Amino acid sequence: MKIQKWILCIIVGLLAVSLLTGCSQRAEIQTNISPKKIQVYASIYPMYDFAQKIGKDRIDLKLVTPPGAEPHDWEPTARNIAEMKEADVFIYNGAGFESWVDKLVRTIDSDSLILVDTSSGVELLKATDHIHDHGHAHQMDPHIWLDPIRAKKQAENIQNAFIQADPANRAFYEKNYQEFSEEIESLHKQYRDALSNVKRREMIVSHAAFGYLAERYGLEQIPISGISPQEEPSPAKMAQITRLCRERQVKYIFFETLASPKLAEVLADEVGAQTAVLNPIGGLTQQEIDAGKDYFSIMKENLEVLKKALGE
Repeated sequence: MKIQKWILCIIVGLLAVSLLTGCSQRAEIQTNISPKKIQVYASIYPMYDFAQKIGKDRIDLKLVTPPGAEPHDWEPTARNIAEMKEADVFIYNGAGFESWVDKLVRTIDSDSLILVDTSSGVELLKATDHIHDHGHAHQMDPHIWLDPIRAKKQAENIQNAFIQADPANRAFYEKNYQEFSEEIESLHKQYRDALSNVKRREMIVSHAAFGYLAERYGLEQIPISGISPQEEPSPAKMAQITRLCRERQVKYIFFETLASPKLAEVLADEVGAQTAVLNPIGGLTQQEIDAGKDYFSIMKENLEVLKKALGE
């Protein structure tokens, strides 16, 4: 009788092990059927960050412009181009920001590569201001992402590309885009509420990066340089801006990360103003990335700077 019970226990134990092994194998098989991640390249940091928030762990994402590089002037190397030939999706800002995109696309020459011009369907602004050097009025302002509402449209274009490349995970991308959209709307409300009643409306900035933000929230962008921070303003333009700062008793001159503060500092000294830093988010330093900063955290930092500078 004892022997029969002992044999029965062994049989039950073997069955249990067999069932557990079968479950484990089935779980392993289910894990392995998840589709291969889509290979995504993003030209500049804002597009990289938007893609990360929408694609999350379903994409293998790489940033083309390296951390700390000034994105207006950077161009890809032959090695960058060779690596991008393996991409499924290439995301870029458009509106003329990346002068190298057309050449890159011709070099890659792939029918399977999905190209995402995130400026598609976005209302663009001309890069003009009431104090400008002649010859630049025809340019479009490419700094679209600094207006949260337009940034939402850019993210929608990215979502659509991911669905095209990976239709099986459509619901996943749509859910992530919806979360992103809600956070964007919250950011827009914070900006709208904070900037609706500031004492000053003019933003004297080192280069013309904040036109969309200014237009959205009723501010006046007055740039020292043009679309590129490397553009040198004429002596006549500097004299005009200096007079305007004195007439309006401007308290702050804004300069930016990744660009020289020299012109802003000279102007501030000339008119007795202070300087403050705004981040155009075109590119992040490695230190900022390591600190966990992203589009939303930096936009909120910019808002705090604007509230202080325009509230005095």
